[in-house]
Amino acid sequence: MLRKKIEASKELNKLMSDYYHELDHASKVSDKKVAWCSSVGPAEILRSLDFEVYFPENHSAMLGSSRMATELIPYANAIGYSPEICSYLTADIGAYLKQVTPLSKAFTDITSVPKPDVLVFNTNQCREVQDWFDWYANEFKVPLMGISTPRTVSEVTNAHIIFIAQQMEELIEQLEQISITKFDLNKLKEIVSLSRECSELWKKVLETAATIPSPFTFFDGTIHMGPAVVMRGTQQAVDYYKILLAELQDRVKNHIGAVDSERFRLYWEGMPIWGRLRHYSELFASLKACVVASTYCNSWIFSAFDEKDPFRSMAKAYTELFIVRSDEYKEEYLKEMVDFFKIDGVIFHDAKTCPHNTNSRYGMPQRLEKEMKVPNLVINGDLNDLRCLSDDQSRTSIEAFIEQLEES
Repeated sequence: MLRKKIEASKELNKLMSDYYHELDHASKVSDKKVAWCSSVGPAEILRSLDFEVYFPENHSAMLGSSRMATELIPYANAIGYSPEICSYLTADIGAYLKQVTPLSKAFTDITSVPKPDVLVFNTNQCREVQDWFDWYANEFKVPLMGISTPRTVSEVTNAHIIFIAQQMEELIEQLEQISITKFDLNKLKEIVSLSRECSELWKKVLETAATIPSPFTFFDGTIHMGPAVVMRGTQQAVDYYKILLAELQDRVKNHIGAVDSERFRLYWEGMPIWGRLRHYSELFASLKACVVASTYCNSWIFSAFDEKDPFRSMAKAYTELFIVRSDEYKEEYLKEMVDFFKIDGVIFHDAKTCPHNTNSRYGMPQRLEKEMKVPNLVINGDLNDLRCLSDDQSRTSIEAFIEQLEES
């Protein structure tokens, strides 16, 4: 059994093709500069200075979903990167060392990732992005710039916002020199406004899944989140989410569920297992269980964006990120999600190489189950390294979990 096809996927494919071809053209033909940016980095600032913006994490997710990653990771291990660290980093560096890319499978005329003129990171996700980008800065002999964000934040205070906003503003002068473009505050405000609109639409898309039956699944979200990640701050992303939202609202109106005869509603906490998205989508659908929501897809909802105060609002938005927050905050957030999406059970993915996006190691599942009476299941795997996953074991565990829900 497959989840229902989303018609807007045709528009999404064209949008992503245009995005990667523009990057390829900038890198190989035009004089336009290319900036590499971490996925929750200051993309709005880069776009305001007329950079084409490339996100290596998106490329790593493609390496995972195309199942190229596992064979490439050892090449990064061989130059000193431990198998225990982020498999986004090791798969991506391994792909570069072997001079291969999943882009050439998706778009036959694109043979390599775009060469950077500058790399810009934000450590709000993890330290790995800094190490990852530092390797490429040395390889390409280009500048590396970054923002240092505190971790395990309970409340995002004015002190946090001032600290991050100042770092963002300090990027401007050097970025102007690289882009050969004068910074324009009004242009930044326009781009932040588009990012805010994109974020609001993406939030509405995800919230359609609160309907019973859900018109949308976590597995759909991992695909359709693409523009929110790599194209926020553009009109194209805004236009796309208007199309997708209209289709999902039509499904809601006509009581069309993404999974036929939906019986159970599940929440996915943690990273996707990119190389097994279809496998799990079909497995849950066959059990008439719909994974309706996830922390991961919600991570590209930035409620704080405000074009009237771009630097402070970007600082706030990028520091309110779930991965940055304390366990106490995360637990309260998950309680709200369980209530809002009417969740019957929670799947925690313990990703071997991603401790920062794994929340099952310090008793959180047990605390939530005790407080909310919602059962949970922990799946051991990884975002990219399929050697860390047992398909048979995970299938048996999921089938047993659904039987548990049936009996409760």
